[in-house]
Amino acid sequence: MIKKNLKKLKKIINLNNIDGYIVPKNDEYFSEFSFPNRLKTISNFSGSAGFALILKKKNYLFVDGRYTLQAKIQSGNNFQILEIPKIWPKKILYKFKKKLNIGFDPKLFTNLTLYRYFDNTCKLTPLKQNLIDLIFQEKKQKKINFFINLNKKITGEKIDSKINRLLNSLKKQNIENIFISAPENVAWLFNLRGKDNPNSPIPNCKVILTKEKKIYFFSCPLKIKKIRKIIPYKKFIFCKYDDFLSVICDLNGKNFCIDGSSCSILNEYLIRSKFHIKSFIDPCYNMKSIKNKTEINNMKISHIYDGVALTKFLFWIKNNKLKGLDELSAEKKLESIRKKNKNYLYPSFNTIAGSGPNSAIIHYRADIKTNRKIKKNDLFLCDSGGQYKYGTTDVTRTIAFNKQSKKVKDIFTRVLKGHIAVATTNLNKISKGNMIDKRARHWLKKINLDYGHGTGHGVGFFLNVHEGPQAISKYNNVKLKKGMILSNEPGYYKEGKFGIRIENLVYVEKSKNKLYFKNLTFAPIDSDLINYHLLDDKEKKYLSDYHLQTYFKISKYLNKKEKVWLKNLI
Repeated sequence: MIKKNLKKLKKIINLNNIDGYIVPKNDEYFSEFSFPNRLKTISNFSGSAGFALILKKKNYLFVDGRYTLQAKIQSGNNFQILEIPKIWPKKILYKFKKKLNIGFDPKLFTNLTLYRYFDNTCKLTPLKQNLIDLIFQEKKQKKINFFINLNKKITGEKIDSKINRLLNSLKKQNIENIFISAPENVAWLFNLRGKDNPNSPIPNCKVILTKEKKIYFFSCPLKIKKIRKIIPYKKFIFCKYDDFLSVICDLNGKNFCIDGSSCSILNEYLIRSKFHIKSFIDPCYNMKSIKNKTEINNMKISHIYDGVALTKFLFWIKNNKLKGLDELSAEKKLESIRKKNKNYLYPSFNTIAGSGPNSAIIHYRADIKTNRKIKKNDLFLCDSGGQYKYGTTDVTRTIAFNKQSKKVKDIFTRVLKGHIAVATTNLNKISKGNMIDKRARHWLKKINLDYGHGTGHGVGFFLNVHEGPQAISKYNNVKLKKGMILSNEPGYYKEGKFGIRIENLVYVEKSKNKLYFKNLTFAPIDSDLINYHLLDDKEKKYLSDYHLQTYFKISKYLNKKEKVWLKNLI
C-alpha cells in the first residue's frame, strides 16, 4: 500500500512541475494528534512527531531520537530514516547542483518551521491542494464533539481576569490584536475544553482577540450553535474559518501578535496583507505554564487517583506469575483498573506497554502484529497516563519478574540516580532545563551510556500531556518558575534487548524564597531492579522517603495484600 501511494504521489509531483513534496505529521491545528494523518498515509509511520520529504528518486523520513527505531521498523523499507536535530533537509538539499523546487501545503506549515527545515537551499512552492488528499482521504467522524465550560472552582481564574492579563501584556508591546491559533491556548484562556483529540480535552478552534475585547471565535458551524449557550461572555463573535480574511479586513490598529509555532503560512500571509506582525510569541504559553493553587490542587488529587490505579496494577502484574499474559492484555488490565474511578475519563496518550526487546522502542505501541507474551526474564516498561476530572497524569515504571543480571540492575540504578538528581535539584542555583538535563544523564555518561530523548516535558492542567515552553532537555533554556509542571523521566534503551525508564510528574514549589521540585506522582519503584550499593546515603533516604509518602497518600485505598507489599518497600 505504501509503495502504491508513493508511486501515485510521484506522478502528481511530476504533473505539478515540482521536484519534491514535504509531508508533515500535523494538521492545521498543529497538535500532536492530527486528522487526517497524512504522514502515516504516505510512510506508515505512526509516531507523534516527524515529517517526510519525497523527491522523485528518494524518500526521506525525519524523526527525533524517540522514534528512530520505530521509524526503521515501520517505514525503513521505503524511506531513509534521519534523526533530527542532528540532520535537517537543508543538509541533504545543499548537495544538489541546482536548487530543487519543493511543494508544500501552506495551511500545514509555519514560516519558522520551513526556515528551520530548508533555510535557502531550495525553492519552496505553496500549493492550493494537498497532494496526499488527492491519493487518499480519511473519513471524518460523523460525531460532533461539543465544547465544555469549566468554572472558576476548577480553573482557579475567571475568563475576564485571563483576558485582562493577556491584553495588558500586549499593551506593553503596543499590540492591538492577537491571533491565538493553538487550540490549547484558546481552551486555557476561555476555560473551555472539548474532545477533538483522542487523548486531550482540546477543542479545535482559533481566536482573534482585539484590544477592545472583541473575540472572533473560529470553529465548526455545528459547534458554534452549542457554544453560544455555554460561553458566559458577551463580546463573542462566532465565525467560520472561511470568514478569516473578511474579519482581518474589518479590524482596527497597526500591530498584530501571532504564534510562530502554530500560525500557518497562509494565515500569516492574510494578516500581513493589512497589519505589521510585531510579535511571534503568544503570551498564553507562558501564562498557561504557571499553574495556580487550584490547578495544582486538582492535579494532586488526580495523581492520587492515578497512583492508586498504577500501584494496584503493579502489584497484580508482579504477583500473577505471568500466566499467558501479553502486552495488550497488560495494557487492558491497567485501563480497567483506572476505569473503576468515576473521575477517570480516558488515557492522556496511547499506553506504552513493552516487554523485552519491545521495551527498547521508546514510544512503542503494542498492536496485533507486534504484541508479544511477557516472559519471566523480560523487563516490562509501562508508560501511561490519564485524563481525570480534573487533571492530567503521565507516569512510567519499569519492572522485573525474575532476578536480573548485575549489568541490567546497575543500568537501572544509574537511571534512578539520574531521576533522583533531577528531583532534588536546587532550582535557585540551577533553574533551566538544559542544565538539569545534564544532572539526569551524569551517572549513565560515566559508563558511556545515554538516551535519545529529553529528560522531561511540560504538562498541561487537564490539557495536553506535552506542553511548553518549559522542558528538561539539552535544548531548552526556559527558566523554571513556581507553578510549572514537568515530567522527570531519564531512561536507557538497548536495541533488541530491553528498555528502562522511570518517570514522575513534578511541580515547582516555592517556600522561604527557595524554589524546588515536589512530586505529583506517587507509585512504587521496583526495588528488585536496584543495586543499593550504587546509591549513596542521600539517595537511599530519598527513595525510602518517597515510598513512605506513597504509602501514606494511597494505602487507605489498597487492599491488605497490596498495603503489605507497598509497606515493605519503605
